Amino acid sequence: MLTDQDKLRFDREGFAIEEGVFSPEEIALLLHLAQTQERVREARAMPDREGRPSRISLSTQFTEDVWGHLSRMPRVVRRAEFLLGEAVYHWHSKIMVKDARVGGAWEWHQDYGYWYHDDPPFPRLISAMLAITDADRENGCLSVLKGSHLCGRIDHSRAGSQSGADPDRVKVLLERLPVADCELKSGSMLYFHCNLLHSSAPNLSDRPRLSYICCYNALSNPPLTKPGHGPCVPIAPTADDLDAWR
Repeated sequence: MLTDQDKLRFDREGFAIEEGVFSPEEIALLLHLAQTQERVREARAMPDREGRPSRISLSTQFTEDVWGHLSRMPRVVRRAEFLLGEAVYHWHSKIMVKDARVGGAWEWHQDYGYWYHDDPPFPRLISAMLAITDADRENGCLSVLKGSHLCGRIDHSRAGSQSGADPDRVKVLLERLPVADCELKSGSMLYFHCNLLHSSAPNLSDRPRLSYICCYNALSNPPLTKPGHGPCVPIAPTADDLDAWR
């Protein structure tokens, strides 16, 4: 489980990593389903500046499959609540695919740079990313700018089919704050604050990178005038295992 030291690091640096949250057997099941499900095969391409696609399948509702089950599992939800410091509801979840040799980059951005326009008044959102395959520098793991969540929201603009943070501001922040490459073994989880600047390089390796990201908003932070993403209701937990999907 996460510790008080992990919480302090999250508050200071904007992210925390926990290894071995899911077992090799659970990861094998998720990988098998990801490779055979139509939802993953038809994930939407999001080209980077160079036209290289990353693929994403996003849902604001709990899907009636293993992924919707996973987004409600106590071991995921309770950790997100521990780091954020309060109860959460489901904002959205997404399967992220960077195919071998062609998977694209993601520009430096903050998630709240997008989500601010969906009207949650405060940056009280957190993402919990499960590595289904190993993620490393070669296949385009996530890179984060330590402590950048304390800078506040940065203006974003279009970058290919994506949206990136103001490049002039990012350039100066890169000179002042350290970058951490979040290399993860499959089954590990990365938790990061919605204002943390993060990016990833293209996948030029012979291995795909596959991850599942559960995004949560604080129950105290419903959107002001817009519907936002998922409904602002407490999460009804599922069983804390994947046995039903074997």
